[in-house]
Amino acid sequence: MTPARVPEDLGPLLTRGVADIIQREELERLLRSGRPLRLKMGFDPSRPDIHLGHVVGLRKLRQFQELGHQVVLIVGDWTAQIGDPSGSSATRSMLTAAEVRANAETYLRQFFQVVDKERTEVAWQSQWFGPFTLADVIKLTSRFTVAQMLAREDFAARFKAGRPLAVTELLYPLHQAHDTVMVRADVEFGGTDQRFNLLVGRELQAMMGQTPQQCLLMPLLVGTDGQQKMSKSLGNYIAVEDAPHDFYGKVMSLPDALMLDYYTLLTDVPDAELAQLRADLAVGQAHPMEAKKRLARLLVAQFHGEPAVGEAQAHFEAAVQRREAPEEIEERGLFFEKVVNEAVFANPRVVMGGGSSLNPDGTETRHMYVPLSFILVYLGMAPSRTEARRLIKQGAVEVDGRSVNVDEVIEVRDGSLIRVGKRRWVRVRDAQS
Repeated sequence: MTPARVPEDLGPLLTRGVADIIQREELERLLRSGRPLRLKMGFDPSRPDIHLGHVVGLRKLRQFQELGHQVVLIVGDWTAQIGDPSGSSATRSMLTAAEVRANAETYLRQFFQVVDKERTEVAWQSQWFGPFTLADVIKLTSRFTVAQMLAREDFAARFKAGRPLAVTELLYPLHQAHDTVMVRADVEFGGTDQRFNLLVGRELQAMMGQTPQQCLLMPLLVGTDGQQKMSKSLGNYIAVEDAPHDFYGKVMSLPDALMLDYYTLLTDVPDAELAQLRADLAVGQAHPMEAKKRLARLLVAQFHGEPAVGEAQAHFEAAVQRREAPEEIEERGLFFEKVVNEAVFANPRVVMGGGSSLNPDGTETRHMYVPLSFILVYLGMAPSRTEARRLIKQGAVEVDGRSVNVDEVIEVRDGSLIRVGKRRWVRVRDAQS
């Protein structure tokens, strides 16, 4: 076995991008021993895509790999079918085995954009949970009490408030802990919201006669809304496989207050340089826009390659800074008559309609008059009429060059150009024509 390399200074490895370590002194001892460590990180393929929130932990895994340590990736194809709130107030939906497998294949492809595939061992939970019997489940659950499970804050809060807490959810930490035992993990990586689950792994290892794993907890990356952790369900995420111009634009939409966190957690810009940038921003010697453009360039290059950077920045400057419509705009077809009929049914007291008008060249153009919020939902530019109205009220919607800030009945023609936010453009086509 080839010894792992031991850095002269463990500080950067164990500090930058790290929220907490359980237990740091022991982890430092293990690293200085030169023994290649087994680094466990699990994921539940409940959704197919990786976003930048996931990348925080993956970058740290890569840093350990480059010292010669072994990553053990657990594909939670079993726990994804159970559901885990992971700090939320509601139960995550169960998935079928086929859905889990499809999501996992996409996830793995993206995972290896950051982590070295050659130095990664991939293990599927079904290898050991597939043959589990009821007797095995009872034996596993007998090692822990309900009181121990209710020590997890989100479980305790839901129990105290009388909200549903499924027995299957209580099994989740036990399954994750059993993974730790099966792969004999030395260190487990996870976000700060996974602290409880990682600690259960330590306890179970001790019960099974193994040396308890060390836990390395990463901070949770705040999403583009500037308030909550990055999450696909909240829509505040930047996906690894977003198109370069969307990726760049989303980075540019970040609140200025988040910029240095993204630099710290997602780039290799030296700490000293970031300290200087922080000081310069504080006294106005650095412009936030230029600093954010640099961040966007670094991240686009990291996931899409250097050639994509120039085009992504040019697209942003034209579409957002100069408010020019992009050369290529997605077209989406709607059946105008169907949209009008459904809008009238939902709002019988509102006057709406549709038809066609004669152009100077003798051709006809079809149009409809319906509430703008209906159009945005039908086009997939807003998930609900409530969200559509919020966007409209904020002045984030433009129809054929005219800003609309009231959810009024509006004319939309075959060929109308609708913009939502600074980067999303759609040309409407009547699918009946």
